[in-house]
Amino acid sequence: MKLLRVGTAGAERPALLDRAGILRDLSGVVDRLDAALLAADPALTTVRRAAADPDGLPPLDPAGLRTGPPLEGIGKIVCVGLNYHDHARETGAAVPEEPILFLKAPDTVVGPHDTVLIPPGSTRTDWEAELGVVIGRTARHLRTSEEGLAHVAGYTIAHDVSEREYQIERGGTWDKGKNCDTFGPLGPWLVTADEIPDPQALTVRLSVNGVLRQDGTTADQIFPVGEAVAYISRFMTLYPGDVVSTGTPAGVAMGHPEPKPYLRPGDVVEVEIAGLGRQRQVMGRAEDVPRPAAA
Repeated sequence: MKLLRVGTAGAERPALLDRAGILRDLSGVVDRLDAALLAADPALTTVRRAAADPDGLPPLDPAGLRTGPPLEGIGKIVCVGLNYHDHARETGAAVPEEPILFLKAPDTVVGPHDTVLIPPGSTRTDWEAELGVVIGRTARHLRTSEEGLAHVAGYTIAHDVSEREYQIERGGTWDKGKNCDTFGPLGPWLVTADEIPDPQALTVRLSVNGVLRQDGTTADQIFPVGEAVAYISRFMTLYPGDVVSTGTPAGVAMGHPEPKPYLRPGDVVEVEIAGLGRQRQVMGRAEDVPRPAAA
């Protein structure tokens, strides 16, 4: 199934993209697409039954309809750094002996086509196209890659936008460069695991202003999906609705020779992963967004 959420930010409703490519309203079947749905077999079975006979679901006109993140109420986002051989080479880093982990806050998540805001004064905002893994069962102290894959509900596109100065030069904590507002576009779809028989056989592409910058494959991952999920579960419990962002292939701005083509306001970024759809973001300026009023 290809599940998604459509509508204005904060008021999205669940939807289904059927096998004929028709957008269908799921709000008469389930109230929301969230962790509770992933963890509840009866609810998910009801959605599967509706997807098997989509003519019973009202069609939606996609024209002018915003697509939000495909999952509501994400618990945590665990990211795997330097997880592609070619990306390690382009950055001059040694291939990690164990997965490098960092956290991305759920409040960075925006829809796949929403504006991404470049922070004030930033000169090194970078792109990172990634395969996102959505957890469907509580995972704790898993032992094998097979167990890791068995705990995956589905897959989506994650764009791990990163500010490299903040990440590398402002105290040595990656979190500073990974958690700026809007730095986590997700979606458009949550594609259930049964439709992705081999997550290590997916092409990952990203272009900026029509220029192809990343063209990789998940086959190049140092720690494959199942292994990464199992590894993470030995350090922290993964719950339904958590997301694992599995690293980016070569082609990021940081890996280019000078002058490095970091993102600027007005740039258009497009991300595509085979079978998971496509994202498109226009870069904006954080200064142009009003700050919240003082409490």
